Parts: sequence; C-alpha cells; structure tokens
Amino acid sequence: MAGVGFLVWDTTPYLFFLIPPIAVIVFCLSLLIGYFIAEPLRLLVGRVKEYRIGDEKIFPKDGRLYEADELAKSFNELAETLDRQEKDLILQDRRQKEFVSDVAHELRTPLTAISGNAEMLLDPDLPPELHDKFAHIVMSESSRLSRLTKDLLSLQRMETTSPAEFRLIHLKELVYEVLDMLDPILREVEAHTEVKGEAPDVLGDRDRLKQVIFNLVENASRFIDKGGHITIELYGLQGNSIIAVKDDGTGFGDVDPKLLFDRFYRTDASRARNTGGTGLGLAIVKSVVQAHDGTVRAFNLPQGGACFLVALPSVTPELNQDPTRKKGISAQKRTSTQKH
Repeated sequence: MAGVGFLVWDTTPYLFFLIPPIAVIVFCLSLLIGYFIAEPLRLLVGRVKEYRIGDEKIFPKDGRLYEADELAKSFNELAETLDRQEKDLILQDRRQKEFVSDVAHELRTPLTAISGNAEMLLDPDLPPELHDKFAHIVMSESSRLSRLTKDLLSLQRMETTSPAEFRLIHLKELVYEVLDMLDPILREVEAHTEVKGEAPDVLGDRDRLKQVIFNLVENASRFIDKGGHITIELYGLQGNSIIAVKDDGTGFGDVDPKLLFDRFYRTDASRARNTGGTGLGLAIVKSVVQAHDGTVRAFNLPQGGACFLVALPSVTPELNQDPTRKKGISAQKRTSTQKH
C-alpha cells in the first residue's frame, strides 16, 4: 500500500499518513468558514421573522458578507415600498370616508330644503305669493341637487377611468368653443370676456380639457360683479402651454390656494350656494390636469380678482409635422396617465 502511495503521489511513504490529519483540518476549517459565511444570513433570517410580526422594520447591513448586505438592502427597499403603500391605503381610506361624509352633508342641505318647502306647499290655506315662493325654492334646490349629482359622477369618472386617446389640441380654438357654450351665462352677468395670446398645441383628451376651461370660466363668472371682466391668456413657457383665467372679482382672500381644489371647499359657502356652485368644479379641474401630467395653481391678483393658471406639456414643432411620432407619444402619454 505504501508502494502504491509512493507511485501515485511521487513522495515518501510517510507523507501518506499525513493525509487523514490534513483532511480533518480542512474539514474543520470548512465548517468554520461556513459558519462565518452563514452567520450574516442567519441574522437576516431573524430580522425577517421579527419584521413579519411587526417588531422590526430595518434590515441593517452586517458588513461581513457582500451578498447578505445586498439582500438586506433589497429587503429595506421592499419594506419601504410596503410602508408607503400601507400609508397610501390608509390615506385613501380616510379620504373615501371624508368624501362620503361630505357628500352626505351636501346632499342633506337641498333635500331638507325640498322636503320642508314641499310640506309647506301642502297647506291648503297657503297664500298664492308664498306658494310661488316655496315652489321656486323647490325648483331651485332640485336644480342644484341635479348639478351636484352630475358633478359627483363627473369627478368619479375622471378619477376612476383613463382619458380617451390623446389627440393634438389647439387651445385657442377650445377656449372659443367654451365661450360659445357659456354665452348665456356670461350674458346674464354682463361679463366682458377677452382672449389673449396663443399657446403651443398639447396632446390630450379634448372633452376633458374643455371641461377644465369651462369650469374655470364658469367659476370666474360666479364671482365677478355685474359687468365684470374675464380674461383668458394663452402662452408658452418652459415647454408648457399655459392657460390663465383671470377675473376682476373679489379674489379668495387669505385662503390657502391649495384648499380651493379640495372637494366641496368654498371660500364663502352662502355666496357659492346662491350662485349655483357645487364645490366640485375646481376638484374636477385638478383631477383632469393631473391626468394630463400638468399642474394648476391659483393666486390673488394685486389689482384685485383671482387668477387660475393651468400648465400642460406642450407639443414640440417636430411632433406637429410627424404624425407617426405623434401616435407614439400619444400611446406613451396614455401609459403615463394610467400610472397616476
């Protein structure tokens, strides 16, 4: 046997007897190295178990094993994502509850008025002048209830469905269409309207963007004095197409402009109700503009009145001349919108 070892390993027979001890040493070293390699992973497994029961939300890096540190980094990113999603769900749930509460409150007001005045109309001894008065209130509140329901359905549709296929839209043409639609209302308040400037074309849902301009101009018409002025300015700025709707009314005072776009928010509740406001018009504006990757702001003008500023991404001149690229960006835009 020693002769075989000598022939195989080309060494002295005595070295053959060193192989078992060397193998034992190598085996022990392997166990030791495996232990130190596996230790960071065991710690990570423990952290994962603690995370599952809610005791731990951070996976610290051990520093002894690169792969374990990368795995801890991935777990941290996953935990942050889950935490954000949990907060978003909580916020969404709270907003839904607030929305339901607000809707119930807003519906209760006209329903109470309709019920009370309808009951008065049942009185056989009611004088004719009071009969006409109560009948007018019932009709007025019924109309407001109808507008509120319509705006609620519009807002729900805006927030739960994606816009139709985006098309090239000439904003000035859209503004004039809206002014034609609002002509009876503008004539009633004897409003002086003016359209200034030009804005680059945009890609968007024509009906929804028309709703944006309609709501802003209609909102301005309710807060100007008789014979007041409404100006719609169009221009391009830093890659955006700007629509500025200005009026010379009373403005909105010291109110935080962001609140104006909340559902059912009113700067003056009694005045808004008397002039037909539902408190949803600006919320619809915000929803549509955000679906088009745009922004909307409001501020008081130094000379009096308010200005609502809508910024939408402009279409480049190259896109105007290349219909194939237009289709591609339209599809890309729809995909981006659906993520919101």
